[in-house]
Amino acid sequence: MNHRRFFIALIAAISILVPTLSIAQSGGVIRVATDATFPPFEFYRDGKRTGFDIELVETLAKSMGKKVEWTDIDFKGLIPGLISKRFDLAASGIYITEERRKVVDFTDPYYPGGLVIVVKSDNRSILKPADLEGKKVSVQVGTKSVNYLKEYFPHVERVEVEKNQEMFNLVEIGRADAAVTGKPAALEYAKSRPGVKVLDKQISIELYGFAVRKDTPELTQALNAALKKSKLDGSYDKLVKKWLDATAK
Repeated sequence: MNHRRFFIALIAAISILVPTLSIAQSGGVIRVATDATFPPFEFYRDGKRTGFDIELVETLAKSMGKKVEWTDIDFKGLIPGLISKRFDLAASGIYITEERRKVVDFTDPYYPGGLVIVVKSDNRSILKPADLEGKKVSVQVGTKSVNYLKEYFPHVERVEVEKNQEMFNLVEIGRADAAVTGKPAALEYAKSRPGVKVLDKQISIELYGFAVRKDTPELTQALNAALKKSKLDGSYDKLVKKWLDATAK
């Protein structure tokens, strides 16, 4: 009888321990995807992935007691990759939209942004958003810019490219009259390229958020809690000042 009781107790202990170990192994890592071609949010410098989104995710994960496993992927594959459960989180300068909310969840907004127009410095034909009509405009596939132009600028000739850099290059070599993209990345690019400029008037106001799978609401909640903590302890402000040179919102 004693042996039988010991055996039952041992089986019970193992049944409790194995799931616990499994949870610990799978729950200790957040799999995060990004398209690291969007400075200052995510990009490579000296062979290392870095930027505002990268450091913010690492900060939030550390606060949650998690490690981050990064995956590089084209922007257009971020949402499909989340849906197919290839990763848990997408951090890549993603605007929160109602269309995307239908298939993924979002954290609380972590930074305000918006779409702007990039043109050659000597351009005189595009001075305001309305001037885009009838022009060739480069945009990155899968971004808010594509659908925004479809809806509000139906007579624009869109030139859709895979990478952010290609979009700017087309403007510089004259194969596109303008590019439409997120404000932080546009300003960052224009700082180092005197041949292009960003028009003062934004064409939209948007909010950035981290995209999360719909079947992991606890991860979204934990990220939101960590984001609030980072704003209270000053770590968020430090990252904003480091990468975006602005006052934290």
